[in-house]
Amino acid sequence: MNTTELKGNWKEQKGKLKQQFAQLTDDDLLFTEGKKEEMMGRLQKKLGKTKEELFTIISKL
Repeated sequence: MNTTELKGNWKEQKGKLKQQFAQLTDDDLLFTEGKKEEMMGRLQKKLGKTKEELFTIISKL
């Protein structure tokens, strides 16, 4: 999944992620241009998932 795909429907995906993982906050899911890696790092730490697992979860939303 590239940044354009992620950015295009992020608001919808963010809502679904918050439903699936109640412990996530808006700050955890803050997606700003050039900060994708930082956000993915926060999600990896909070959810205990690898980057590949996160991309799989997000792509299935």
